[in-house]
Amino acid sequence: MKENLLIDLSKQFAVEIVNLCMEIKEHRKSNVLLNQLLRSGTSIGANIHEANYAASKADFINKFQIALKECYETDYWLDLFKNTKMITEDEYETMFSHCSKIRKLLIASVTTAKNNKE
Repeated sequence: MKENLLIDLSKQFAVEIVNLCMEIKEHRKSNVLLNQLLRSGTSIGANIHEANYAASKADFINKFQIALKECYETDYWLDLFKNTKMITEDEYETMFSHCSKIRKLLIASVTTAKNNKE
């Protein structure tokens, strides 16, 4: 159940990241940093999706941990974009909130997977 929610939330977040980056590029300055945000923000969902096809429990946990690292990197870029006025405070708050929700679910999922002995 949690994995399906994570897939849905991370895919929607990736769409939001792509749309945000397209808006920044269209209406504001194009910036090399956009690629960093695009990569980390869309990588979250890609790793969560890939975890569903993991070869082992360890592989599953590893994919979720990579997704978690990408969440933290995305937080960094969003904060930097806010502080440099590339995005508005409202845009930041919305994206940060969505990223935080995914991060909390990932942390809970990794913890559960590590604690479940099979």
